Amino acid sequence: MADFKRKPGESFESFLRKFKKGLKNSKRLEKARSKQHLEPKITKQLQKKHALIGLKLHHKNEYLRKIGKLPESNMHP
Repeated sequence: MADFKRKPGESFESFLRKFKKGLKNSKRLEKARSKQHLEPKITKQLQKKHALIGLKLHHKNEYLRKIGKLPESNMHP
């Protein structure tokens, strides 16, 4: 890890320029940005679990619509 310290008498602009150059050369910012939106792969077991939860919710909502507890929606035919 690069450690940046401001030297006595060094202007802020000079320090900022040195900091940006060092950060760019170390590629740390680039790596952090590339991992920012990375999502782990979902396993088949987890996919099945999510699908079953969705099915249960769908059946529950369908039942509630049939008995009149939920209003009819135009989204599902």
